[in-house]
Amino acid sequence: MFLIIGYVIVLAASLGTYAIHGSLAALWVPTEYVAIVGLMIGGFVASNSIKAIKSTMAALPSVLKGSSYNKAYYMDVLALMYELLSKVRKEGLMSIEGDIENADASPIFSKYPAFMSDHHAVEFLTDYLRMMVGGNLNAFEIENLMDMEIETHHQEAHGPAHVMSKVADAVPAFGIVVAVMGVVNVMGSVGQPPAVLGKMIGGALVGTFLGILVSYGFVAPIAGQLEQKVEEGSKIYQCMKVVLLASMNGYAPQVAIEFGRKVLFSSDRPSFIELEEDVKSRKG
Repeated sequence: MFLIIGYVIVLAASLGTYAIHGSLAALWVPTEYVAIVGLMIGGFVASNSIKAIKSTMAALPSVLKGSSYNKAYYMDVLALMYELLSKVRKEGLMSIEGDIENADASPIFSKYPAFMSDHHAVEFLTDYLRMMVGGNLNAFEIENLMDMEIETHHQEAHGPAHVMSKVADAVPAFGIVVAVMGVVNVMGSVGQPPAVLGKMIGGALVGTFLGILVSYGFVAPIAGQLEQKVEEGSKIYQCMKVVLLASMNGYAPQVAIEFGRKVLFSSDRPSFIELEEDVKSRKG
């Protein structure tokens, strides 16, 4: 939503102010638009693998959606972990084996559809609970493995943002290429009247204008949005990590989820009382 609002402001600030003292018709040079878009797409395809292209195209629609990582979501995750760890504390680690082997059919997991829709987060949680049930790793070894997995996930998730940032960096240069092509065309028409030459030079300069506008006004904001969403999406893994490690180190479920609460961003972090009351209401 804010991306669209930003685009409107960019267009109003650039085209709107130009229209006050100039003619917008002078900016309509279709061949310049086709050349800029073609060069941008060609550079994008040529500089990326098929895996990077697919992941970027899959990530682009997310910039138009609001973030699902909010206070309600994190309270659901912490409540889910509280239920699982409470069951472990009362009935032993083997009591959750059925829940983690088939999370979709688990009566505990099924109460949290928002979390279940994030299959990466579900896989992360169930994998490490499975390791805990196996009992072959200590907390230090699991923490190191978690850190490496989170880092790998973070690098992979940053791929689309990095790709779009590179595209944004390249588009102004493409605009210069198009402008130079236009100037070359002008040089070949030096015998034309000044009015005709002036129109041709103006059309050539539209390429530079488009390259800069498209780069910093349209593509760079997409890269920024993708990067922010990666940062938001990585916090859930840190939250689950500290809760599981606290439980492995012997802390009670209520204390363990407090560890998870403390690592959340302040804008999404429920207060101690909010979380406590939420957990009690779910138990009731």
